[in-house]
Amino acid sequence: MDELKFYSYPSCTSCRRTKSWLKSQGVEFNEQHLFRETPDADELRKILSLTTLGIDEILATRSKEYKDLGINVDDLTLSEFLDLVIEKPKLLRRPILTNGEKLVVGYNLEGLRAITNNRMEYTANIS
Repeated sequence: MDELKFYSYPSCTSCRRTKSWLKSQGVEFNEQHLFRETPDADELRKILSLTTLGIDEILATRSKEYKDLGINVDDLTLSEFLDLVIEKPKLLRRPILTNGEKLVVGYNLEGLRAITNNRMEYTANIS
């Protein structure tokens, strides 16, 4: 598995929960502050290439930042969308995790287990 990249924002509850889970499972990751070290256009293209829903998967459509835009992002070209997100990183859902092959957006235990190959083992006691 490639290095796990964890794009986060410290005051985000989902980011804190995800980070706590990763640490509790002993998973190593490289954390990047989403607003101070916003992914560049190439990183964002790579993230988008791993989505199943395209920009809808990484766009925080319920955020104030998005609502204040007053534009339809579907009318933007990819380059315009990338420029917008780089300028306004609060438009991105959080956290974003990738190992270069898989992507997890938001706090998603099933996704976290899949991206870290960390499956819970269940044992049954049969009396």
